[in-house]
Amino acid sequence: MSFMHLSYCSAFALSSLGLTLHRTHLISALLCLESMMLSLYIALSMFPIENQTTSLALTPILMLTFSACEAGTGLAMLVASTRTHGSDHLHNLNLLQC
Repeated sequence: MSFMHLSYCSAFALSSLGLTLHRTHLISALLCLESMMLSLYIALSMFPIENQTTSLALTPILMLTFSACEAGTGLAMLVASTRTHGSDHLHNLNLLQC
């Protein structure tokens, strides 16, 4: 395993570990999701360069588009939950209370 593979695999693992362990605020969960998307974007961007292929060159752009939509939706949920519940704590967001 090369250093590049190790770096984005460890970045993805650390961000998923942060998502599972630090689930107190919605903003920290969103930041962990964005770091996971960033590590996947870097991995998908480096894959065609390492293999000298152009067939997968559009895949990182598509994933970056979905990541931007996910970030916008997450920030809209953050603003809506802060307005209705007064904070961004995840324990306040219970679907069974609606």
